[in-house]
Amino acid sequence: MLKSFLVFLFMWEFTNCLVCEKISGSLKQIDAGNGHVYGVNDAGGIYTWNVNQWVQVPGSLTHVTVGPAGVWGVNIHNFIYRLVAGSWVQISGLLKQIDAGGPQFVSGANMNDDIYCLNKNAAITVKDGSGLPWINIPGKLKYYASGPLGCWGVNSNDDIYFRTDVVTDSCVGTQWQQIDGKLSMIEVSTDGSVYGVNSAGELYRRDGISCNSPTGTTWTKVTIPGNKLVKHVSYDLGIVWLIETDDSILKCNL
Repeated sequence: MLKSFLVFLFMWEFTNCLVCEKISGSLKQIDAGNGHVYGVNDAGGIYTWNVNQWVQVPGSLTHVTVGPAGVWGVNIHNFIYRLVAGSWVQISGLLKQIDAGGPQFVSGANMNDDIYCLNKNAAITVKDGSGLPWINIPGKLKYYASGPLGCWGVNSNDDIYFRTDVVTDSCVGTQWQQIDGKLSMIEVSTDGSVYGVNSAGELYRRDGISCNSPTGTTWTKVTIPGNKLVKHVSYDLGIVWLIETDDSILKCNL
């Protein structure tokens, strides 16, 4: 019995403590999805992680995202762009934050914390700056992230919400479900994993997520070596990417 408990304790501590390495460079925001990683720095420079180094991408953005719907971003004027054949194409609409992590649809929040999404057919076929059918979702959020089992967001009070019944061809969903806890930003990976950072710079993971329980069960605080404080997180293919409060970059394995 004692042996089983010790094995359980070891596994619990292991899964809640990251093994991290500091990566060269500095970023203020990062996004990982579909095996790719993109980020932006304070000067608006755009970078992608390629063969263990950062490669600069032409253009200037304040927020970038990569996922099943492609690579999208917004700039200092809240203009929206999509990367098409290696070039940024301006898209209709205005957003301050954008996410392409859903099953080929795009979502985000604007400067007034209004929430919008773009269904799959429009998101994956857009190739020019023509008008797009952005759908306004009722409510107010400062950060809205999409995933395969639903969308998560946080408001100006750091309250956490889950949008129910979100599907590929109907990104608007049906209703909001408030989730316990407080987070300043939240991200959903393409495999459905959910991570977030609170106002104190602490990292949390949502446990118990499944098709039958898309909102999961509990938040688990994840230990960062050296008790470092972070302001942004993204996760893909077993790697947790973190941005420290001084814009340093951490690449961590679970």
